[in-house]
Amino acid sequence: MRVVFAGTPAFAKTALAQLHAAGFTVPLVLTQPDRPAGRGLKLHASPVKEFALAHGITVAQPRSLRLDGKAPEDATAAQAALVAAAPDVIVVAAYGLILPTWVLALPRLGCINIHASLLPRWRGAAPIHRAIEAGDGQTGITIMQMDAGLDTGDMLAVEAIAIAPEDSTATLHHRLAALGGRMIVESLRLAAAGGLVRTVQPVEGVTYAHKIEKAEAAIDWRDGAAVIERRIRAFDPFPGASTLIGDDIVKCWRARLAPGQGAPGEILSVADEGITVACGDGALCLTELQRPGGKRLPARAFLQGLPVAPGQRFASRAD
Repeated sequence: MRVVFAGTPAFAKTALAQLHAAGFTVPLVLTQPDRPAGRGLKLHASPVKEFALAHGITVAQPRSLRLDGKAPEDATAAQAALVAAAPDVIVVAAYGLILPTWVLALPRLGCINIHASLLPRWRGAAPIHRAIEAGDGQTGITIMQMDAGLDTGDMLAVEAIAIAPEDSTATLHHRLAALGGRMIVESLRLAAAGGLVRTVQPVEGVTYAHKIEKAEAAIDWRDGAAVIERRIRAFDPFPGASTLIGDDIVKCWRARLAPGQGAPGEILSVADEGITVACGDGALCLTELQRPGGKRLPARAFLQGLPVAPGQRFASRAD
């Protein structure tokens, strides 16, 4: 089976590596254009591109796949590369570009997506973050036959995993990436034997996982402690939940629920194990923090560089 792969971040790289290891022929990889990153803003290849080049797989990086009057030249070149690749199927995982109708119709088996949620819950761009933020007890992978809608296609395979109380987006991402890689290999083997069964998504239970915006990182201490704690985990590693004390920006990476009450943002106690802060409902003990340009540190080490005291206040988003 000839498999064209479309994906960009580490989540997608895991699936591509599994397909490659399973022996599928991958004549072409589509991935996002190189992006500036780091302090020097040098162009960096995506994890998927790095894997493809390391394994001798041809890479195309179109800015768009639209073939209308405004189509860039690289879209036309991508079309030629796709046609030449003659795929039986296109596998998509966190690609970042919308696939137009001509792409969806190109392979004989269509386009199959690896989506990191239990559809129809958390359709959209940030399903892992939103599941943690919402306090879901489980999530999973849906292998989906793509159509023109936003994650609305028929389900081909679904497998659930539990979300642990301490899970962050980073830790959950790794487990889901591994699960998605295994499931797409199994699904394509079934497809080769004509054994895939399509199931229409339920009408009820649809939610949308909107893209994470940097502005969401600012903690509003008027929210309940449980809400803030989930957001801290959901926004790890990006964008990182943040707050202010004086002129210092502090990122909060780990926290646990704690007893106490006070004005939202008020520091109730300071100890080696953490900084306890009052929330709109309850309190949080911040146990891992970071200053700009610094490293993520346990509370004890953080306090050596930025001492704080009970009675001081972390600023809320609305302050």
